[in-house]
Amino acid sequence: MRQKPGTKQSHDEKVVKDIRLASRKQYSAEEKITIVLDGLKGEDSIAELCRREGIAQSLYYS
Repeated sequence: MRQKPGTKQSHDEKVVKDIRLASRKQYSAEEKITIVLDGLKGEDSIAELCRREGIAQSLYYS
């Protein structure tokens, strides 16, 4: 059976989108500064720092 466009599928997509938004971490300004300062110290590589913090390297550099 085929569903009408825009009924069940759009509801499912909205649910998935809401779950993704709810699971994203919001970093405070203090946390962002701490992460950048840790990267500038050079004790760990940027890749290791990003893995530890759970962020992408591109996000760190931007």
